[in-house]
Amino acid sequence: MGIKVAVGAELAYQSTRRFADHLSWNISSSRSKRTAYRGQAAQTLREEFAVYGLSSFVYGLVGVCKVGLALALLVSLWLPGIGHLVAYALGALMVVAFVMHLKVKDTAIKSAPSLAVLAMCVGIVLL
Repeated sequence: MGIKVAVGAELAYQSTRRFADHLSWNISSSRSKRTAYRGQAAQTLREEFAVYGLSSFVYGLVGVCKVGLALALLVSLWLPGIGHLVAYALGALMVVAFVMHLKVKDTAIKSAPSLAVLAMCVGIVLL
């Protein structure tokens, strides 16, 4: 019985990881484009996560969280009661992104997108 559970858990993990990678790739082609905002000298978002010392699992998890939270913000237009909670969650994610930039001693411009999204989340919470 224990072997079946372990095999099932591994299959679930692999499926979730493939789904997250596929979703991440399809949501935004900009993940592989060069920008001035990537951490250190990273060329892609996946490389940026490696610069921060984060695993590919965390890369996929963050991608799913960002998409889920963005969709939840859209849903909050019809269900306003969830807007604050979603803004807090997305804001927390942006604080972590900012801290990651500080961790690798990036220039201020590289932190601008996370700080801009954080400011918007604060605006949602305050309004």
